[in-house]
Amino acid sequence: MSLPASFSSARLHLRPIDLDDAASLHALFGEPAAMRWWSHPPLADVEDTRAKLEQMRGTPGWCNWAIVPAEGGAAIGTLSAHEKRQGRVFEIGYGLVPAHGGHGFAREAVSALLDQLFGPAGARRAFADTDPDNAASNRLLAALGFRQEGRLRAEWETHIGVRDSLIWGLLAGEWRG
Repeated sequence: MSLPASFSSARLHLRPIDLDDAASLHALFGEPAAMRWWSHPPLADVEDTRAKLEQMRGTPGWCNWAIVPAEGGAAIGTLSAHEKRQGRVFEIGYGLVPAHGGHGFAREAVSALLDQLFGPAGARRAFADTDPDNAASNRLLAALGFRQEGRLRAEWETHIGVRDSLIWGLLAGEWRG
């Protein structure tokens, strides 16, 4: 099953991550508040962010896109998907540079991805794994129609300690994109 290299929504263009995105995306990957709920700590500098982007681009099975305003300019976030299990089940992930939060960009980017997953890619299910205390991400998933399906206790050992994971799921027939 394949996902498009690039796709767009009303205000955003989703394109493959480029190593030149490191400077703009360091505002995400280097920001302690933005990285609090991730599995790794904030990155020290743009070179570390470049290495992270290179690792993301090289992770087998994952599709990773830069979120860019439709009118062009620097990347303002990342969006990812991976066919986790055969049978058209996809895990998704996303992150937004904090300065661009509160404008609906994350919701629009994830919605555009769900349109691709439940449309051309033929997914039957999408899911996300979040920290229980990541209120913004949990609100976004609930607003998009995801259902909280479970809690995995002590699932992740992270830079802020051992954390639980909430598992959010959405079936193709539930997507109202």
